Amino acid sequence: MKHLKSVLCLFTIGILLLTVFTSAAQSQKKQSKKPLIVFVTGDHEYSGEETLPLIAAELEKNYGMRTLVLKASPDHNSEENIPGLEALKDADLAVFYLRWRRLPADQVKFIDDYLKSGKPVIGFRTSTHAFNYPKGHPLEKWNTFGEFALGAPGGWGKGGHTHYGHESSTDVAIIPAERNNPILTGVKPAFHVRSWLYHIVPDYPSKGATWLLMGTAVDPDKKAVENPVAWTWKTAAGGKVFTTTLGHPDDFQDESFQRLLINAMHWAVGKPTPKKWAGKVDIQVPYRQ
Repeated sequence: MKHLKSVLCLFTIGILLLTVFTSAAQSQKKQSKKPLIVFVTGDHEYSGEETLPLIAAELEKNYGMRTLVLKASPDHNSEENIPGLEALKDADLAVFYLRWRRLPADQVKFIDDYLKSGKPVIGFRTSTHAFNYPKGHPLEKWNTFGEFALGAPGGWGKGGHTHYGHESSTDVAIIPAERNNPILTGVKPAFHVRSWLYHIVPDYPSKGATWLLMGTAVDPDKKAVENPVAWTWKTAAGGKVFTTTLGHPDDFQDESFQRLLINAMHWAVGKPTPKKWAGKVDIQVPYRQ
């Protein structure tokens, strides 16, 4: 009888352990099904390494995503190091907010491999001029990152790529033909942002892009024309792209801008627009200059 009790006890322990291991495995499997979004940040001006983690946290909390935010090191002014880029190997979406980086070849290789994989890309504002290698540098072609990764001008100043002055701001309106685009779900037909308008027309967005939002400069420092401020596109490898030339930290306080970003990230990873909006995120990040 004593032997039987020992056997039953061991059997019970075994069942309990099996249940624990099975539950853990199921939990890990469920977690791995969540899309992984890797944010790559490093800009001198717009505090992308502070605004994007707040968007990342919201995606994890309310929208079933996994996120990882990579930052220039040791700080945002460090142009030659973004640790952790190997995470792009496992990413389902890469989101870039960069400005004039000069990363070493081994780090750029992770970005190159990601783009060649045909996975989706999202780019903010100064990512049009993400890199700034000197003339003759082996990686000089990366100065045109905006062109081959985002459907945008390939570097600051190219094709008249400029803006309408730091004292100006932008009125944004949905392009009527795209009012039913899922990326624009819940976005107001017209709203105002602090970003000064980027001038990119007539050569950009690149051929094949779908324009979503049009911007009009308010109090520009020179004669202004309307310019698209958000569009979708495809890379040469077939990767889906969402690009916005907005991204001043004050823009992130606007609920329409927040919805635009959350929607775009769902679209990029192949998920439907969220059925329920979790509400406005409190984002209070200062502009640096």
